[in-house]
Amino acid sequence: MKILVGVTGASGMIYAKHLLKALGKEASVIISESGKKVAEIELGEELGKGAAEVFDNKDLAAKPASGSSRYDAMVIVPCSMKTLGAIANGISDNLITRAADAMLKQEKKVILVTRETPLSLVHLRNMVAAKEAGASILPACPGFYQKPKKIEDLADFIAGRVLELLGKEHSLYKRWGE
Repeated sequence: MKILVGVTGASGMIYAKHLLKALGKEASVIISESGKKVAEIELGEELGKGAAEVFDNKDLAAKPASGSSRYDAMVIVPCSMKTLGAIANGISDNLITRAADAMLKQEKKVILVTRETPLSLVHLRNMVAAKEAGASILPACPGFYQKPKKIEDLADFIAGRVLELLGKEHSLYKRWGE
């Protein structure tokens, strides 16, 4: 599978880091300017190393902008409320939102790993609109039944849930009852 991963400026870069590690060369990455800043603050490192390709979020002529691009799915992790709102309302003002728009119009899987709390009515309505447009909404709300021992276990839980929506097997956490 070829997966396009968008990283926006919401808190929760550990989720992007763990997903990118799990996907390896299957992932191509677009990181917003805010995403780069938050990754530096939260992780002290740059994301995207080891990915198949890294695209500039300002480059609306890059291949992910086209519906003819050969990506199988897109994940935006973490997905800021700004990006959610743009996708929900068809606003393609950068490569991440344009690529999501292109994926949705081609009826390909788009997974939005939202990371905000509490949620306003506007956020909730945008989630409904994005869902109605064909996106999957996966709030970064890790479960605790796997008895996490460290923060990385929580990040693996969210990365694993994304992989499950992509139809990919993983061993990042134990499923309920295992």
